[in-house]
Amino acid sequence: MEKRGVSLILMVCLVMSTLVEQSRAQGGIVIPIGVAAICFGACFAPCVLQTGTTAGSCAIDCIKNCLFKSTAGGVKDTQYFCNLGCSTTLCSSFSTKENPAAKKVGSCMESCSATCAKKN
Repeated sequence: MEKRGVSLILMVCLVMSTLVEQSRAQGGIVIPIGVAAICFGACFAPCVLQTGTTAGSCAIDCIKNCLFKSTAGGVKDTQYFCNLGCSTTLCSSFSTKENPAAKKVGSCMESCSATCAKKN
């Protein structure tokens, strides 16, 4: 069972990196549609199963990790900080231990990404 979970996470990472590279090649760093939800869901589920974690802390950590993976310029990129602030403020409260709400969080993150892209 554990081997299957690791395989699934690796597959998600491969798909996500391909989509992110396509986005970079097109000259933008907006999070591709659906990628945020996939990344968030793959990160959130194992996080909340760990002892001592909360849904809120996992949501913020997973948002941060998924945004970092999708940002072309790295953590010094102003769009990354815009996305991080917007996403952690507006999107992290949707998740609970029982329901990660990955699609809702992903959609919210994508909206933040589009908004931040317009400002930069």
